[in-house]
Amino acid sequence: MELALASGIGVLVFASVYLLLRARTFDVILGLTLLSYAANLLIFSGGRLVPGKPPVIREGVPGDLANYTDPLPQALVLTAIVIGFAMTAVTIVVAMRSRADNDTDHLDGLEAPPGELDRPCGGDVGPPLGIPRGEERP
Repeated sequence: MELALASGIGVLVFASVYLLLRARTFDVILGLTLLSYAANLLIFSGGRLVPGKPPVIREGVPGDLANYTDPLPQALVLTAIVIGFAMTAVTIVVAMRSRADNDTDHLDGLEAPPGELDRPCGGDVGPPLGIPRGEERP
């Protein structure tokens, strides 16, 4: 069980880092969301994986750790889920505003003009992306 959970956390971290390194806003938001899921699973796994045992003390059952699971990681993960959902909503609103203002969803606000990436390499390759030919750098 622990190996499957550790592998799942590793896959989530790998996918989130891949998405965070992309230059598009939606990919970065998705990467942050996957990274928060991986962090939640890591916190949850810190409380011992004990299936079928309650986190709350019941009458008639001895009060030792053999009969219960730790409720603190569950409470922390629940709080992290709520905070992560709120932060994802705020990030989506900011990304939508940035898209409306810049007319692009690139993180730096610059997008290659059509045909700019199609020209052959070598020789005069022209200005950096986002700066039209004939203009100086700011």
